[in-house]
Amino acid sequence: MTHYSNHVLERSGKKSIIYDVIFEPTQQPKPIVIFCHGYKGFKDWGAWNLVAETFAKAGFFFVKFNFSHNGSTVEQPIDFPDLEAFAQNNYSKELEDLEAILDHITITKSFHKETAVHNISVIGHSRGGGIALIKAEEDARIKKVVTWAGVSDYKIRFQEDSKGFKIWKKTGRMYVENGRTRQQMPHDWQFYEDFKQNEQRLTIKRAMTALQKPCLLIHGKKDTTVSLTEAKKLKRWNSNAQLEIIEGANHVFGASHPWKKGSLPKHLHEVVGITSTFLTN
Repeated sequence: MTHYSNHVLERSGKKSIIYDVIFEPTQQPKPIVIFCHGYKGFKDWGAWNLVAETFAKAGFFFVKFNFSHNGSTVEQPIDFPDLEAFAQNNYSKELEDLEAILDHITITKSFHKETAVHNISVIGHSRGGGIALIKAEEDARIKKVVTWAGVSDYKIRFQEDSKGFKIWKKTGRMYVENGRTRQQMPHDWQFYEDFKQNEQRLTIKRAMTALQKPCLLIHGKKDTTVSLTEAKKLKRWNSNAQLEIIEGANHVFGASHPWKKGSLPKHLHEVVGITSTFLTN
């Protein structure tokens, strides 16, 4: 198996994107899968490397990347050494990052013998699920889209009627604690301003209603981070979408960081299997 880790996609005037590609070298074009991590996530979190290898063994060309402003750096792609970059992140930048990865993978000569550039699917976990759905609706290069514990609404997460929102508007910066690293992770007010300026594009309901390509929604029944009701809303907005509920599964399908075991947790193994079948058929 070929595993190219921490490639640097440099962009003029913009932050670089770090990405991995994992595949079985056969000199035959393989369907491409691009994975988008979630909020306070990164491409090497938990069992994502095992997920990538499992897809590669199943015959896919798997791509995972760090969103450019997720708080990581080229030198340290794991965790969040660059909190100022994190403060400047927003949904528009994440969509732009995904587009840059799509452009690069479809154009680059490095992998052209291994990639079926007309067969691209995108998987998004949690917040990344919304990014995947929005991009899939607007970009013809994406043929199928999958959400794992995906969100249904970005706007409600700003809690516009809350006291905290008013303080954020006044001070220009708010902080969210990372439960694992104990870092105080900043969000600058530009995050909300960008959302308002691009609200129509960033409304997941609009994208889901307009989506006219195969869509798979997978959600854990015991997800306490993103409620199962969000997956049911996505399904309601697009009756053609396939909804799979994993009994007993939490938001990360049994994984954690770091993941030291050599096999996937039971629920995540199930998720990968369902996804692989959906993308193959």
